[in-house]
Amino acid sequence: MSKVWFITGTSRGLGRAFARSALERGDRVAATARNVAALDDLVTKYGEDAVLPLELDVTDKAAVAAAVGAAHDRFGRLDVVVNNAGHGLFGMVEEIGEQQLRDQMETNFFGAFWVTQAVLPILRAQRSGYIVQVSSAAGITAFPSLAAYNASKWALEGFSEALAQEVAGHGIKVTIVEPGGFTTDWAGSSGAHAQPNPAYDQVREALAARFGAARLADPADAGAALLRIVDAENPPLRVLFGTDPIEIIEPVYAERLRTWAEWEHVSRIAQG
Repeated sequence: MSKVWFITGTSRGLGRAFARSALERGDRVAATARNVAALDDLVTKYGEDAVLPLELDVTDKAAVAAAVGAAHDRFGRLDVVVNNAGHGLFGMVEEIGEQQLRDQMETNFFGAFWVTQAVLPILRAQRSGYIVQVSSAAGITAFPSLAAYNASKWALEGFSEALAQEVAGHGIKVTIVEPGGFTTDWAGSSGAHAQPNPAYDQVREALAARFGAARLADPADAGAALLRIVDAENPPLRVLFGTDPIEIIEPVYAERLRTWAEWEHVSRIAQG
C-alpha cells in the first residue's frame, strides 16, 4: 500500500532526496518549499496526482497549519511526516547575534514544533502515522562555530524523544535521523554566517584542518535509507545516516561515561 508523505524543505538537499525516493516507488508527496517554483520539476516528472507542491515558511505557524490541512484535504490521510527544513548558522558564541540565534531556533526547532503539533490530531484520528525528525550528528555532540545549530538540534532531540513516548499509545512512531556530512548546500547559500572575530581564527583553522577533507555522502543514498526506516515494523528512535557520525560519536559517549564515573564521588556528595 502506497504511503502519503508530508515533507518540509524539499527544494534541494536531503528533503529533495526524500521526496524523490518516495515518489519513485509510487508514493504520494505533499512537498513544501519557500519557493514553490523549485518544485515544478517534481510535478512535471511524477504528475499532479502524486505531488502536491506547497509554498511554506515553517516559521509561520498559521501557514504550517494551512499547508498540513491542504495536504490532508488533497490526499485524505498522512502516513509519513518529515521535518527536514532547516539551515546552519556558523559563528562562535561571542560572534553570533541574538537575532541570528533566534532565527536559527525559529526554523530548526520551532518549525518542526509547528508541523508536529499540526499533524498530531490527524495521526491520532488515524491511529497511525510516522514522524521523522531530521536532526544531525551535531544534535548529539557539539562543534566549535556551531553552537547555535547545536542548540537547535539538541532541543529537537529532547523534544522528539519525549514526543515518541507520548504518542506511542496512539499508534504513532517517531524516529530522529542524525545525518553526518552530505553534499547539500547546508554550509553554502543555505547557511548563515556571523561576523568573524579574529580572536577565533586559530579555532577556525583547526576546524578546517579536521574536517576540510571529509568525504561527503550523496543525498540520494539517504533517501533510500529513509525508505528502509519508515517501512520497518519496529523502527529505531534514533538512527545515524552515514558512517562518519559513528566514528565521531562513539568516543564522545565513551568519554562522557568515563567522566561521569570519574566524578561519581562528587555526584554522591551533591545528593547529601
